Amino acid sequence: MSKGVFNVPVATNEPVLSYALGTPEREEVLSTYKKMYNNQIDVPMYIGCEQIMTENKKIITPPHDHQHVIGHFSYGDTNHVNQAIDAALKARETWVNMPWEHRVSIFLKAADLLAGPFRAKINAATMLAQSKNVFQAEIDAACELIDFFKFNAEYVTQLYQEQPESAPGMWNRLEHRPLEGFVFAITPFNFTSICANLCAAPAMMGNVVVWKPADTQVYSAKVIMELFQAAGLPDGVINMITVDGPVAGEVIFKHKDFAGLHFTGSTGVFRHLWKEIGNNIANYRSYPRIVGETGGKDFIVAHKSAVAAEVATGISRGAFEYQGQKCSAASRAYIPSNIWEDVKTQLMEDVKSFKMGSPEDPSNFINAVISEVSFDRIASYIDFAKDADDAEIIAGGNYDKSKGYFVEPTVIVTTNPKFKSMCEEIFGPVITIYVYDEDKWEETLALVDETSEYALTGAIFSVDRYAIDQAMKALENAAGNFYINDKPTGAVVGQQPFGGARGSGTNDKAGSILNLLRWVSPRTIKETFVPPTDYRYPFLG
Repeated sequence: MSKGVFNVPVATNEPVLSYALGTPEREEVLSTYKKMYNNQIDVPMYIGCEQIMTENKKIITPPHDHQHVIGHFSYGDTNHVNQAIDAALKARETWVNMPWEHRVSIFLKAADLLAGPFRAKINAATMLAQSKNVFQAEIDAACELIDFFKFNAEYVTQLYQEQPESAPGMWNRLEHRPLEGFVFAITPFNFTSICANLCAAPAMMGNVVVWKPADTQVYSAKVIMELFQAAGLPDGVINMITVDGPVAGEVIFKHKDFAGLHFTGSTGVFRHLWKEIGNNIANYRSYPRIVGETGGKDFIVAHKSAVAAEVATGISRGAFEYQGQKCSAASRAYIPSNIWEDVKTQLMEDVKSFKMGSPEDPSNFINAVISEVSFDRIASYIDFAKDADDAEIIAGGNYDKSKGYFVEPTVIVTTNPKFKSMCEEIFGPVITIYVYDEDKWEETLALVDETSEYALTGAIFSVDRYAIDQAMKALENAAGNFYINDKPTGAVVGQQPFGGARGSGTNDKAGSILNLLRWVSPRTIKETFVPPTDYRYPFLG
């Protein structure tokens, strides 16, 4: 039992290393990348204290070099899902009773390991298997995950310190209990930090987790599990399974001890899972917590007072960093007619200057998209624009998957504000621009709000403060992360907690105390020091 009230180390954001020419971090990560590229790994499932291999193997290849095999992973079945649940529930018996400071210490240690000996490894894994350049990997895989661990530790103490008032003669207390059962974490391909946080955040609050990473993220998922083990996370607290989604769902969503879903992925899948949970609601011991972030159709809208160079840079970075495979990436823009030609000129120059290729060459700004499925979907939108009468491709438009899944950063200009690629999520390096009459500002704001079902991120560029205020009000529900004179893709833990509403998810703000609140079940405790001995109230006379 704890015998003190403890303050965790003050959380600060991890500095992003530059990886400039001649820096030691650049040499270390490229050396680590080369070693990983030239070796093959065999990724097991992590269930309880076991690392389980199966006969059913799937290959792992870099998206930018899809004929080169860098490993295999074991594919499981229903039995492995059941084993993972059993292991989680067994671990729960001791994990929920561990003093909170020891739980938190594990993840603080993980943060320091990640900042030190694991940094090059997790960044190189993300570069190799998810085709991110070194700077993108540094921000995602290392820095953001370190921040998740450190800031969540601080939020834990804040949450536990939130206590009710006590009247004379009594003591009121609030206990933040872990959920009764296990949490199911389903994680996406694109962000290593998100994958780790989706299982780590519930675990930090005393929950046990069954984790299913995307098939295309398994390589870095193995590094995450190695990190957890090195930090001293007890066996069974987080169990990693690699199985087909419907196979996992068939078992998990019918289990009486299912207590929560932590999800990042597509809107369609999330809605299906919600429906499955609803269909089985009578089977559960408690009402499950459903937390999900599901993508976006993120916008940039410029006012006629905006600086053209700032708008063009916001588009170049916001749309094309991470190959646009970032749920916050800008994929539609509304540019006023008075600055369009200047924006267009710089934007086209920017796109022409991009280098594209393997992340092994740090000078490549653009790398491959994650998979053939993703490649084909993006290509279909580009082809649609090529054949359309109300759209024109002014930059990019080419794609090639002969060696890797490479799609040129593509700029579509349309005369139809409801053009297909203005409305639908593409999840790739494609942005569609609608040029509006500079004097139709209010009408354009209404258009931005009503065009898409999503409400994740959005940005406004303007020098006119009245216009900014107007946009803030008109677009209040159009974006959970709203940026003024900046690209819509930056979300730093502790600074801009991330999430959106409408079709973009439950807006539970990963990287804030709001997310951790979803993984506890409060218990109110009232203690009366001198209980009454007579039932009669004074009003009875």
